[in-house]
Amino acid sequence: MPRKQWIRAIGLMSGTSLDGVDAALIETDGVEVRRTTHSVFVPYAPELRERMRACFGNRSATNSEHVVADDLTDIHVDAVNMLLARAGVLAADIGVIGFHGQTVFHEPVSGITRQIGTPERLAEKTGIPVVADFRLADVAAGGEGAPLVPVYHAALMKNAQMDLPVAILNIGGVSNVTWIGPDDDLLAFDCGPGNARIDDWMLRHTGTPVDLNGTTAFSGRADPMIVVKFLDDPYFDRVPPKSLDRDDMAARLDGLVAGAGLNVADGAATLAQCTVAAIVAGVNHLPVAPKIWFVCGGGRHNLYVMHHLQQRLGVPVKSVDELGWDGDAVEAECFGYLAVRHLAGLPLSFPGTTGVAAPCPGGNLYRAASRAA
Repeated sequence: MPRKQWIRAIGLMSGTSLDGVDAALIETDGVEVRRTTHSVFVPYAPELRERMRACFGNRSATNSEHVVADDLTDIHVDAVNMLLARAGVLAADIGVIGFHGQTVFHEPVSGITRQIGTPERLAEKTGIPVVADFRLADVAAGGEGAPLVPVYHAALMKNAQMDLPVAILNIGGVSNVTWIGPDDDLLAFDCGPGNARIDDWMLRHTGTPVDLNGTTAFSGRADPMIVVKFLDDPYFDRVPPKSLDRDDMAARLDGLVAGAGLNVADGAATLAQCTVAAIVAGVNHLPVAPKIWFVCGGGRHNLYVMHHLQQRLGVPVKSVDELGWDGDAVEAECFGYLAVRHLAGLPLSFPGTTGVAAPCPGGNLYRAASRAA
């Protein structure tokens, strides 16, 4: 048998929460994973965050967007350098970087998914090969292009030796679930809004883009009629796989909350209940109800959301940290893993995760001063 080729990879993730860049170091052969526990987070300056936000909804690139792409890429360079220093390794020790970039527009039904960032610039400034453009091939082949993290969830869960089925729930700007059944069965889809609507509400009304620990929501009272009207959205009846843009449902949901004249606390509670309701609605699309849910992403820090998920789902709901994972770094680790899968010619997405017709490879490789497909 050929010997495994273990590669040190750095994964980078800038999620729809717009808080900053997560960077993580793993070792993998593209199938199995060794987590190193080395990760860093570099926050975006408020000014850059607002310039990135202004790019949302762009179906095609603008001149100003190119400047934003370079600036956010430079934050990714900082994250790589900080991670190398923290891990005590050199750039020459790293085989590849997985660079997701920042999603600014996602409409797979139109064949469009757009992530901004400049992978050539990242490769030049770090001296490390970069894999980017992870979603393009899947969308071109008729898939949703998201979520891409399920294959990594499944690889990690093999080490956990859990009684299946289980669900891995990521609550970022959008929430998505990976259902892992026996015999490596995978089903995944975006559930609905995650933190994005809550964060935007808090920023608008308090100047702070987060409801820390769900404290504001706990002090408020949710409006149940808004939650009921929210669940009328036809998205929840769509059979998965399916995916969402960060701002899908935003105008309607924000309008419902604003129209009710809710105060800050009641609005936070209502939006958090919509996040919970979207996740619970997704259970109807799972082949078998999970025996346990593990939650990653920033939303697991919202204790209001976690409390109500536990109540509504009726089975244990725990942070992935209880598995020994780093719930803040899972998505970043994933893109390091996917970068190595690209190098190995392995698929990144599957019929059960994005709806693509057959397992689909993805990504493009960029090297300093050159590009290779």
